[in-house]
Amino acid sequence: MSIRAGSTRPSPGALLDALPPVWLVLVGVVSVQTGAGVAKNLFEALPPSAVVWLRLLTSAVLLALLVRPALRARSRTDWMVVIGYGVALAAMNFFIYQAFARIPLGIAVTIEYLGPLLIAILGSRRRIDLLWAGLAGLGVAALGLEFGALDPLGVLFAALAAIAWAGYILLSAATGRRFSGASGLAIASVVGVVVMAPAGVIEGGAALLDWRLLLFGLTVGVLSSVVPYTLELNALRRMPPRTFGVLMSLQPAAAALAGLVLLGELLTVWQWLAVTCVIAASAGSTRTSSPSGS
Repeated sequence: MSIRAGSTRPSPGALLDALPPVWLVLVGVVSVQTGAGVAKNLFEALPPSAVVWLRLLTSAVLLALLVRPALRARSRTDWMVVIGYGVALAAMNFFIYQAFARIPLGIAVTIEYLGPLLIAILGSRRRIDLLWAGLAGLGVAALGLEFGALDPLGVLFAALAAIAWAGYILLSAATGRRFSGASGLAIASVVGVVVMAPAGVIEGGAALLDWRLLLFGLTVGVLSSVVPYTLELNALRRMPPRTFGVLMSLQPAAAALAGLVLLGELLTVWQWLAVTCVIAASAGSTRTSSPSGS
């Protein structure tokens, strides 16, 4: 079979543009939580801090090579904002991986998701958001019935991840106003690698020299950062942010399913109720947000 002269294969970007943006977001959601499942399987050989460091290192190297952010002519305030953004990124990942090591993925992500949900609700003055706040509160109450069966430290780490995620969102917006494109995220990722290096390298130790563990760690970075980031950027160019937010609300359910399939983690009825309440509250809050956000 011959190939005609001058014929070319479609570029990866063209292939992504040919796919519906909804599917890109959904694949990104599945990729993130699959990466979390792979990461949790690594915890017996590598501590969570080392896995976090490998994840951040993978995304930082890729972003630095692709974006090549300009570092000159930046004000002191610019650097303070982007460094804070990087610290929030590192903290968010560190806390949630510590939670993963102690409680089921679905529960950890459900608690973590309360951070951005709280930001969305507090930023609104509409009465309907009281409904979403109440629904999220019902989810927390449902989890409260199960707290006795959960590792308290794992719950605490998930709550800290929620706070860090809220800070990440606020600093992401501030960084976006000062840095064009993905340059701010690229710089913040490098900051995150530096911040996590002491804990990641020291706790990982000689295990980081095992090429098999290193390969799995890099796989976590690709699944949890590179793939979803690429797909989400493409999808956001072709869909309203409101729709994107609703789809991202599926993260807790995806985490619960990933925990079930990859780790055999079974959730109780009350835990599934909590997951459902948080998903509904997040989706509802995003769906009924101001049209200016579309």
